[in-house]
Amino acid sequence: MSQPIHIAIIYNEPTVETDNGREFAFNAGVEHAHHGVWVSAAREHGKIDLSEVGVIEEKEDIQSALRAIGYETSIFNMSDDLDRFLAYLKAMQPDVIFNMVESLGDDAIHEMHVAGIYELLGISYTGSGPLTLGMCLNKARTKEMLMFNGIPTANFKLVGDASTLSEQHLEMSFPIIVKPSAEDASVGIDNNSIVYNFPDLVKRTDFIVKKFREAAIIEEYIEGRELNVAIIGNNPPLVLPISEIDFSGLPADYPKIVTYDAKWMDGTKEFEGTKGVCPAMLPLDVEHEVKDVALRAYKLMACRDYARVDIRLSKQMKPYVLEINPNPDLSDDAGYFRSVKTYGLSYAEAIGKIVGFAVDRRIEKKRS
Repeated sequence: MSQPIHIAIIYNEPTVETDNGREFAFNAGVEHAHHGVWVSAAREHGKIDLSEVGVIEEKEDIQSALRAIGYETSIFNMSDDLDRFLAYLKAMQPDVIFNMVESLGDDAIHEMHVAGIYELLGISYTGSGPLTLGMCLNKARTKEMLMFNGIPTANFKLVGDASTLSEQHLEMSFPIIVKPSAEDASVGIDNNSIVYNFPDLVKRTDFIVKKFREAAIIEEYIEGRELNVAIIGNNPPLVLPISEIDFSGLPADYPKIVTYDAKWMDGTKEFEGTKGVCPAMLPLDVEHEVKDVALRAYKLMACRDYARVDIRLSKQMKPYVLEINPNPDLSDDAGYFRSVKTYGLSYAEAIGKIVGFAVDRRIEKKRS
């Protein structure tokens, strides 16, 4: 009888804010055997940062789904200890890695480097490869590629020093949204991100550059609806039902954007006021165009297995790609799975498909 395939679920240990700055949760004395511990602790302070809690829940959901399918599983906390990580891979020799690593040492750019380690070791893994992960994290480079290939995205500039901005040579129309150029998960986006005049543009750009120590992207704000387009598979990829962010629950003076608080901070007005709706109610021709644009972006950036393309739909019903998210959140209640469920797949079925792509690559590699 053949041995079951061993899937190693590799994830990042969450960090928490402490008196000494951000520390790994375990070092800060927070046990996280189960995400419910985090939720209970966070509720004592009135709100929950789901960007931190979510990875705990996600790894549990994925492990349960894989075990239900019949895979053997193990879970490894990446933390920032490469020696320990390599020793784990050598000792366990997993057949496939379910890759949940989004950073290393609290630095998002290392997401691509961790995937590179899998490549060097010849271990099959889920999701996109190093080049795609790196390119999609670089929002300016992604937008340049989209524009060059005729995929609509908002007019933008990359600004490394706010003092270089010139009102005379701005060549952009207000309102403008300002955000970090190399962060994900809506980091750096809040209710002050949209500016309506040049002095405020300079002020906000300077704030982003100094706070995140990276260039800021300033881009024309597309007033309209926000859509999430989930895609699964490779040959061919399948575009799932479109999901929409409903901003109607936000206070009237709040911008209609997905801020960090709206995405992650349970207990805030932004979180409570932005709800996902799937399927989005769109005219059939608009739905087809949105799906076509998202699929073109997915293929252009060489996404693999699964990804989410975020789109703003203007009042004229023209779609503009905001960003491409390879390896998006796979928690059972996350946005990606709104589309999965609407399509008719169960959580376990979708996880099985995603890991199945990596298993197939492993089999093909052994045959070659």
